[in-house]
Amino acid sequence: MTELAHLPATEALRRFRDRSLSPVELMTAVIERAEAVEPTVNALAERTFEEALAAARAAEARYAGRGEPPRPLEGLAVATKEEQPIAGRRATDGSLALRDEVAEHTHPVVERILAAGGIVHARTTTPEFSCAAFTQSRLWGVTRNPWNPAYSPGGSSGGAGAALASGSTTLATGSDIGGSIRLPASATGTVGFKPPYGRVPAMAPFNLDTYCHDGPMARTVGDCALLQNVIAGPHPLDAVSLRPKLVLPEEFEGVAGLRVALSVHLGDWPVDPEVAANTRAVAEALRAAGAVVEEVEVGITRARVRRAAMIHFGSVFGPYVSSVAAEHAELLTPYALAFAEEAAGFVAEPGAFLEGLALEGEIQAVLGALLDRHDLLLCPTIAIPAFAADDDYTVTGVEVDGVLLDHYMDAAMTTVFNIASRCPVLGVPSGFASNGVPTGVQLVGRTYEDATVFRAAAAVEALRPWPHVAPGALVGA
Repeated sequence: MTELAHLPATEALRRFRDRSLSPVELMTAVIERAEAVEPTVNALAERTFEEALAAARAAEARYAGRGEPPRPLEGLAVATKEEQPIAGRRATDGSLALRDEVAEHTHPVVERILAAGGIVHARTTTPEFSCAAFTQSRLWGVTRNPWNPAYSPGGSSGGAGAALASGSTTLATGSDIGGSIRLPASATGTVGFKPPYGRVPAMAPFNLDTYCHDGPMARTVGDCALLQNVIAGPHPLDAVSLRPKLVLPEEFEGVAGLRVALSVHLGDWPVDPEVAANTRAVAEALRAAGAVVEEVEVGITRARVRRAAMIHFGSVFGPYVSSVAAEHAELLTPYALAFAEEAAGFVAEPGAFLEGLALEGEIQAVLGALLDRHDLLLCPTIAIPAFAADDDYTVTGVEVDGVLLDHYMDAAMTTVFNIASRCPVLGVPSGFASNGVPTGVQLVGRTYEDATVFRAAAAVEALRPWPHVAPGALVGA
């Protein structure tokens, strides 16, 4: 059943339509796989398997011509991030302090998946309040990387990435405020899209936070585009959601003539040699496909990105965590408390918010000039292959290529593109490190030119196809 559980969504839909595969068969395979790997991987915060099988039987009837015709995601298993609420279901944000909270509303992304015939058979784990780049919490425990359980699948959409790599779902949703879709995609060998701000609707008040993005995760570029086309588009409850809806093509043209800027270090990020080598291999693949690849120095510094981001978090996201900590500090994780305290410190001085906006403007100007000369920027996603699964990084930093970074998030090369939030960014696998964990790259496009990053990713996938099945021996399957 393992191979069937890892079947791409686009192929599954084709087989549903020609009746060579039933949605019930696929859902059964996905559930069996989840039950086999979950004792090790621990990626699912909630399971609704019986309801999912009933929905799969209803989808089977639609494909057989009984009732309404099949919808775009009809019969596919979709694991949604627990952070995205579903009315009447628990809404914990991964926190013991909120373990009894029940959602009153359904997130627009989940609403659209259900309307398109997707079957939400499970919801995926996150770190507490989605405020970490690893996935562990006091509520759910440690989520582990299917490729090597000693490592984290990343965060905060780590459960989604681990479930995809494990075969515990066919599609998944994530959200990204500092890299939370792209970091797990890199660490788990999957595909994750940070859409440009406003492309996918979200819920108030964080829909008004320009760093915040909800987006699709999948095992293939085509599957990622499929889910993106379902969840994108204007929504009446999100005033910043863009109209008209952008629809990605089912197939993408080649990259001949595409101008690609390669930057392994962006500015002053130290990068693990294996990550650097795999990034350069992706660049060579694009060059072989006819793209014009030029290595560049971007000239953005870690310190300025971190300061801009922490001022932003201290003004928007940090106060939310602090408000829970004020009443339930004893229930929160050390890393959540540390995040709230640190974020608050960045906005303690008068004028901090204005300083943050000025820093963001400078960073965006550098990227804007670069992407005026090039169609695309290619860079690593994480400077190391993956973070450790069991470390909460409240004490330790991270060593990268002999350089000790004070804060582990300095190894993430993603937050700069939450600052440049109107740029579409697609994360795809770049290879493997010697510890068996995948590595990944980011394909960064000009503002709102989503199709270009998918076009480049499709070329990379064709020339350097990545495996979709994590080794069963590592997960006890």
